[in-house]
Amino acid sequence: MRTSLSFIRYTTFALISSALLASCGQRDGKSGDPSNSIHTSASGHSGTDWPWYHGNPHGTHYSTLDQINKNNVKDLQIAWTFDSGDAFGEGGSQSDMQSNPLIIDGHFYFISPKGRLFCLNAATGEQQWVFDPAFGEAVNTKQRLRGVSYWQAGDDQRILFTFRGFLMAVNAQTGELIKSFGRDGKIDLREGLGREPDSVNVGNVSPGVVYKNLIVMGSTGNTPGHIRAYDVRTGAQQWIFHTIPHPGEFGYETWPKDAWKTAKGANAWSGLTLDPEAGIVFVPLASAGMGDKDFYGGDRTGDNLFGTSLVALDANTGKRLWHFQLVKHDLWDRDPPTPPTLITVERDGKKIPAVAQATKAGVIYILDRATGESLYPLTQVNPPASDIPGEVSAQSQIMPVHPKPFARQHLTEDLLTTRTPEAHETAKKIFSGLRSRGPFDPPSLQGTILFPGMDGGAEWGGAAYDPETGMLYVNANEMAWILKVKERPPVLAGNSGEAIYLNHCAVCHGVERKGSPPEFPALVDVSERLSEAQLQHQIINGNGRMPGFAKQLSSADVAAVIGYLKGDHAQAAKKDTPYYPSTDGDPYVFGGYTRFLDHQGYPAITPPWGTLSAINVNSGDYVWAQPFGEYPELAAQGLTNTGSENYGGAVVTKGGLLFIAATVYDNQFRAFDKHNGTLLWQTTLPAAGIATPATYSVNGKQFIAIGAGGGKNPKAKPGGSVVVFSLP
Repeated sequence: MRTSLSFIRYTTFALISSALLASCGQRDGKSGDPSNSIHTSASGHSGTDWPWYHGNPHGTHYSTLDQINKNNVKDLQIAWTFDSGDAFGEGGSQSDMQSNPLIIDGHFYFISPKGRLFCLNAATGEQQWVFDPAFGEAVNTKQRLRGVSYWQAGDDQRILFTFRGFLMAVNAQTGELIKSFGRDGKIDLREGLGREPDSVNVGNVSPGVVYKNLIVMGSTGNTPGHIRAYDVRTGAQQWIFHTIPHPGEFGYETWPKDAWKTAKGANAWSGLTLDPEAGIVFVPLASAGMGDKDFYGGDRTGDNLFGTSLVALDANTGKRLWHFQLVKHDLWDRDPPTPPTLITVERDGKKIPAVAQATKAGVIYILDRATGESLYPLTQVNPPASDIPGEVSAQSQIMPVHPKPFARQHLTEDLLTTRTPEAHETAKKIFSGLRSRGPFDPPSLQGTILFPGMDGGAEWGGAAYDPETGMLYVNANEMAWILKVKERPPVLAGNSGEAIYLNHCAVCHGVERKGSPPEFPALVDVSERLSEAQLQHQIINGNGRMPGFAKQLSSADVAAVIGYLKGDHAQAAKKDTPYYPSTDGDPYVFGGYTRFLDHQGYPAITPPWGTLSAINVNSGDYVWAQPFGEYPELAAQGLTNTGSENYGGAVVTKGGLLFIAATVYDNQFRAFDKHNGTLLWQTTLPAAGIATPATYSVNGKQFIAIGAGGGKNPKAKPGGSVVVFSLP
């Protein structure tokens, strides 16, 4: 049934109209504000250049180039390659490279696995300059950076990008830090959040969006995820939207009193989408929890706005125009994993500007861009209640009726793997001890099947949209994970390195320091990979999902942990050290990131394990859908077309093609017929291309580029190169 408007808050069309009028005349830079002239074009496609993350502000991944097309794509060959030299690590502690490059006026900008910003000649790959945001400091911890932003006003051309907790501005022509921006060229993103800066750590994996003279930023890290806009010239903060509402703000009543002072999460880690014509920025906000609180919400009762929501903001002021909450009181880490895609839905002869949000849950919401109202029917789901003491799960959730899910939603015994009899028996034995009651089955002490798993469904590569055909393309993972919570272990007494590690680090890296690679690396050999200074920096400042411990740990504590990790037995607790009940933190904590696998490490469910689908947004129907990716060793045994985990999006072109790499294990870069999914071309990359490609033209010649960084397959070596193809 259709949801009530209690799920959807929207503004009036008058507000949208005023925003449209306010932005008129500024898109081409010939009137109004001349800044960023051609590169804030409101078009939902890219042409000669690829000047935005995912190609254009609408996030469509679409290009009008057609020199490379269905008839000649088989003739593609390598035009040039460039190796950054920044790949590092082996196994579960390796680098990855997820950068979607920008190509502007013959310049090719991309971020390496160590966070270095390279500028290359887009036609030849010749290096023009490189900027090192670490300023010579060794970098051997994973830097997950997916792109950069570009702004121009006359001769003033800037690349804005993040590294660790800073937003930096670099001269796009010379690669020099622009010292007039922020403090000596950078902004400390911990500041301006309304919290003590040393109490939070802030990172950013996806680039901000540039609107006029503003750059609008999301964030990740151990912090409230407030959205902020900065002046691109000075770095001064211009507005802030509180994703965890303050007193008197809309949504405040959906949290416990005073939660705004301490709660963290509700951040836009996956990136933002802009409608320059209307002056609206679309913000996909993550779960209202962080760390353990992703899966236990006993101290955040209520719906927790604006957690796990899509929010439309006035790009000029940061004022909320409307919101649509995808999951209330999220206990599953069902973050919107990708920026939404701006599309047009044709209905009854009318064209409706719309926004499509693909989700980790394997469903797509298609909403009216002006109001946030769903353009397709929704149904109410009444999931089982949580039986974890103190947890109050939401009594109802919503799901789209149409389009139907692009991933299976309920794991039953008949879907367990039949790859081998042994694999089936292993899966059956594990499955018999778990709960599996479909979508929104709450986390449990015994373990709950989450299907699709924590990496989706859809993931950060996002959907590609073809405005010619009205087709939306989504690549997805289709694997089950095991979601378990456990009682918080009692605090180990004393301040030995072992005690500090068990109390603060073991929840992610494990008591035995084996981690959960590749997301949470093993620490058993960390001293062989990182120097003492690097370990100290990581523990104090954090990085990515890891919070910093500057406030919690003294310098002596940090030294003790490092000593323990390096094998200093003096830092191990005595065997008879008593344990005491915890007086801090939630009574239940996350049990760890666990895929549902068979005895040989393959998915414990029947294929497909990864998919690629095409959906007509005007009808909501699937045009085609198929497995995506393979495991080479299984294919050699005759088990082909299984699909596999895949990360990174697709590019769709006027030439009738859908280009995508993304698959983790087979290192393939493929081109499909966008109309029917027929494979037309593929090639093997030096490492998996877990990034979104880019296509562009220089001097009339079309190129297609992909970053080959690997990083998700612990059995393969990582890479740090860009591979670019063209016709002979």
